Amino acid sequence: EDYALRYAAASYRRWSPSVVAHTALGGISFLALEAIGASITLSFGFANAMLAVAVVSLLIFLVSLPIAYWCSVANVDIDLLTRGAGFGYVGSTITSLIYASFTFIFFAIETAIWAQALELALGLNIVVGYLLCSLVIIPIVFFGVTAINRLQAWTQPLWIVMMVLPLAVILIEQPQLLQAWTTFEGSAPGANLLLFGAAAGVLFSLVGQIGEQADYLRFLPERNATNRRAWWSAMLASGPGWIVIGALKISAGSLLAVLALRMARGDSGRALRALRDNPLVATSLGIDLVRARLAAFAVSSAFA
Repeated sequence: EDYALRYAAASYRRWSPSVVAHTALGGISFLALEAIGASITLSFGFANAMLAVAVVSLLIFLVSLPIAYWCSVANVDIDLLTRGAGFGYVGSTITSLIYASFTFIFFAIETAIWAQALELALGLNIVVGYLLCSLVIIPIVFFGVTAINRLQAWTQPLWIVMMVLPLAVILIEQPQLLQAWTTFEGSAPGANLLLFGAAAGVLFSLVGQIGEQADYLRFLPERNATNRRAWWSAMLASGPGWIVIGALKISAGSLLAVLALRMARGDSGRALRALRDNPLVATSLGIDLVRARLAAFAVSSAFA
């Protein structure tokens, strides 16, 4: 019964490797990565956080590689792979429990971020926002890979531009931010083995993401001489390669956390608060209205 449900038959795997990879990579757009990057940087400092990101990302890549490969070759999900690897029904059940817990936790975090954004932007009641953000995904996933890929075909390029452009503007406008970011110490100065371990412990929770990536990879077509290069590229990029993009998103969250802290404490933060409270008074005090609003737009876009 499990095999009938979870095995992707050849007649069903009609998508090209690039379509499968594109759909699989769209799943890692969740904002929890930025939130994790911000959290570990503010708590443990830049040095410990980035060292943990580098080490954990490498380990996740190495652990995910054989899982992604065999799920792609055998066209099964991670539960059947566990059973086929000799861990039996109990092993498969434990794997399902871990994967389900991971999915529920990150889905809840993502829904909370989304609902709070709607509350701030539109004044939507937070409870209604939770329900809306939880249920809106059902019509999309109901129609499977084809519908998700069609949605991502036009939203993903826009998402990439909207994510990268504000960061570029911030770094151009405030190049000194990089130095402030790399020298941020958090709760203890310099590298600290205990703080590195604490940051790594938070990041290791991301290892479960390979279960979701494998759910997509089982739909890869059979590898042959014609699609060999595309097949390997899709498997590597959307399998273990998800953590490469993930590490960049974690780093972006880390940078934005330091920026937010600097803005709250510095002249730019006071300027924006003055602009918010009374634009006329702010202008009379010498604050460049246009420049401040452009900076506010860029920063808020980056955080969004």
